[in-house]
Amino acid sequence: MKERSDSLVLKGLIAAQSRLSSHHSMLPVLAAKQSSIEAGIGGEERVAELFRRYTFSFKNNIFHDLSLSSDSTFQIDHTFLTPSFGILFETKNIAGSLEFKDDPPQLIQTKENGERKAYESPVVQLERNLELLASWLQARNITLPLFGAIVLAYPKQIVTVPPANTKLLFPNMIPPFINSLPQNSKKLDSETFHWLCHELLRCHRPYIPKPISESYHIPVGDFQPGVRCLDCGKIGMIKLPRTWHCPYCGVNNNKAHVPTMLEWFLACNRTITNRECREWLHVDIHTATRILQGMDLKKIGTFRNRVYVMDFRQFK
Repeated sequence: MKERSDSLVLKGLIAAQSRLSSHHSMLPVLAAKQSSIEAGIGGEERVAELFRRYTFSFKNNIFHDLSLSSDSTFQIDHTFLTPSFGILFETKNIAGSLEFKDDPPQLIQTKENGERKAYESPVVQLERNLELLASWLQARNITLPLFGAIVLAYPKQIVTVPPANTKLLFPNMIPPFINSLPQNSKKLDSETFHWLCHELLRCHRPYIPKPISESYHIPVGDFQPGVRCLDCGKIGMIKLPRTWHCPYCGVNNNKAHVPTMLEWFLACNRTITNRECREWLHVDIHTATRILQGMDLKKIGTFRNRVYVMDFRQFK
């Protein structure tokens, strides 16, 4: 019922790197984070593809990248829902040898070069999500058995020490695992199940990250301003009446400022003023006013102190 959402964190990282000078000290840090996120997305997509190919003999709905709020906000990689039970899958795509430790709970990665790195245990993440989803269901008077499993996206991932009490699967093991679970005689009726699935969609909220400048302490002034050409990718489009012109590839685009404004909100700041808009897009005050008023932005403050905020719900 829900495909994976675009990662706003990834969009922000890519935009930020493209607007920093080639010798900026934070480029290696941002590039490493981008690689890590892309690996995670690749692993989740591999699991999603399995669900697209496989058909189960009983009623079910699948939600990828579901973000809900209970006692706190939580995100579930894959939610498999039936009238009899729900399953939460936490996907990991980490190369090398993996060791799941319980005390303290950690995931230890040993790379081929011998380097060791520690991560938060996905077991803890999974257990937390199970508790929060159970609380979310209870608030809606829904009782449903919940199960969980950690999925390693690729069989080449080597596990030297598996988790003690948590199911660990490779993607091709997911269907047999699901089919092995009991179909309880006491299950949700069709109307309740239908309502619950749509309630999950209704309550989903995309994860809105902090701007890259804030997360990595990069001055906003370090980012190169200017409108990016969507055809050649270069920054520096020129504002003409009713359109933007790229001096590099010759393309005209009357909406080129829209993704460039998104880059501001992801890389620089959650809000923007008229002055910041003028400096970011290289336009005059009247053009900036028309652009800000023409976009679906929330207005905060009086005329002289007004700021504008992007509504990220459109990326639901």
